[in-house]
Amino acid sequence: MSSKSVSFVIGEAPPARLDKAIARDVPVAAALSRTRLAKLLAEGAVTVDGVVVHDPKARVAEGAAIAVTVGVAEESHLVAEDIPLDVIHEDADVIVVNKPAGMVVHPAPGSPAGTLVNALMHHCGDDLSGVGGMKRPGIVHRIDKDTSGLLVVAKSDKAHHGLAAQFAAHTVERYYRALVYGVPDANDPRLRGIKGASFEPGNVLKMTTQLARHKTDRQRQAVLFQGGRHAVTRARVVARYGTPAVLAQVECWLETGRTHQIRVHMAHAGHGLIGDPTYGGKRKLARGALSDAGVAAVAGFGRQALHAAVLGFVHPVSGANMRFEAPLPADFAALLDILG
Repeated sequence: MSSKSVSFVIGEAPPARLDKAIARDVPVAAALSRTRLAKLLAEGAVTVDGVVVHDPKARVAEGAAIAVTVGVAEESHLVAEDIPLDVIHEDADVIVVNKPAGMVVHPAPGSPAGTLVNALMHHCGDDLSGVGGMKRPGIVHRIDKDTSGLLVVAKSDKAHHGLAAQFAAHTVERYYRALVYGVPDANDPRLRGIKGASFEPGNVLKMTTQLARHKTDRQRQAVLFQGGRHAVTRARVVARYGTPAVLAQVECWLETGRTHQIRVHMAHAGHGLIGDPTYGGKRKLARGALSDAGVAAVAGFGRQALHAAVLGFVHPVSGANMRFEAPLPADFAALLDILG
């Protein structure tokens, strides 16, 4: 496969810098991100009126003819591994998978292999047309290692570009199921007094805070009200467990998608997730509220009880509305069965 050339003309009132001007005016159909364009500029793949320009700060005038040469996607350094995947949907541009708990999404120093990306490299093979100039899956969102459920991954630059824009605009539909301590309720004066907590019609808990990496524990996220990144989570109770009720199954949905967002927000509300080693903690349950089997099942649940159950988005190439659901995994479903 040979390289392709993307040609276009700089429009009116261009930004002062070349890199910003071409990022603004490059055709959407080319699916070239700012990062990719910056790399191509540095590689000498951009010409202005027929002259190669490397300097991202160069000035460019309205009407200048731009040509960007986009080479064939390079082979990735990521290792393909034959790991079984639960594929919910796949086409030429995207793949939706139901990730099991215990699998890391992307290789990192602490998890160099056995990840979802390694599995996708093997599963997709030559079907990966290239993301960011490299034959690799395009990760546009993640869920934690010990959270199960749905993710969509791009197989092409165009899909990656389109999906990333939807996540940035917060238009992707994402619903989670969680099992938490206590029962969030609008009539609870304690919860009403927690900064960042409010209720919407239908007894929907809304958590609105800023989130940032914890100052002393870099593995954790912390709730802030100045600085950090804006984060909004909503949750409603779908089932109660115990007499009196000491646990609740909640449906959470995200307006934003920050690291550990649901786990941090529910813990801040005083309703930490069962099994969450970082934020949930282990709490004493009211004596007699649950059966002995229920108490043992809660104490022995080895991960945060969180599952990404619903994922909806607009297909980044066809424009079709896509919506997928994944049932609770066996360990989560078994816990709920014991609780009754």
